[in-house]
Amino acid sequence: MILSSSLQALKYQFTQNGWSWLRWLLCYTVILYLIAPLIIVVIISFSSGYYLTFPPPGFSFQWYENILDPKWMDTLWISVLVMVPTSIIATALGLATALGLARSDIPGTTFIRALLISPLVVPVIITAAALYGTFRSWGIHGTVGGLILAHIILTIPYALSTITASLGMVDARLEDAAANLGASPWTVFRKITFPLVMPGVLSSFLFSLVISFDELIVSLFISTPLVRPVTVQMWSNIRGDVDPTIAALASMLFVFALLILLLESLFGKKEQSQDASAS
Repeated sequence: MILSSSLQALKYQFTQNGWSWLRWLLCYTVILYLIAPLIIVVIISFSSGYYLTFPPPGFSFQWYENILDPKWMDTLWISVLVMVPTSIIATALGLATALGLARSDIPGTTFIRALLISPLVVPVIITAAALYGTFRSWGIHGTVGGLILAHIILTIPYALSTITASLGMVDARLEDAAANLGASPWTVFRKITFPLVMPGVLSSFLFSLVISFDELIVSLFISTPLVRPVTVQMWSNIRGDVDPTIAALASMLFVFALLILLLESLFGKKEQSQDASAS
């Protein structure tokens, strides 16, 4: 009897350990599958060769130095000029829209929210073609303003989704209590609502930065040879001079996105700790 119980306990322990190892193995396999191409790109960016070859023949920083060329620096500057205002405006509009839909009695809020998030499910090529025709008729095709406007359309759904989720965890009774004590709507927003949704707002801003900086298809339609973001320049370079400068730029974009995601993760943890303390 004792031997049988021991065997069953050993079998149970072996089964649990087996499933645990299988989960770890599956997770690491998926992680390796996802980041293996990125690791190869980073390695190639330090290549001493003049073509995209793997493994590289030697080690060199020459392709990172090549980024200082005006051709690349101008496009990087255009990306920054587009990325920053896009993120600020998209986050502000996402916050205002999320508040309007969550704190008002507008009929059909579900339909309106679905309509605003619809660019997420519409193929980007369709959005790009529509923007191309519209911006050509408005005379803003090939301008920084046109690129900002196009990127705002792409980033608002992400901002709206992120802030709506954050706003859903705010107890509306706190706002009602402040209003009952005589606070104006602006004071309630400034001292109650906004501090509570701040982590979601910052996450929205960081996501918008990454999406705008990485955007290619819409930028291809809206940009011109004189006004083009760095992603369009990379695309053009792939079709012509295929040297490891693209790998160096891709590595920089990868590090930039990784840092943004780490920051977003920190803000997410802060939001969770606030929720835990509030509950």
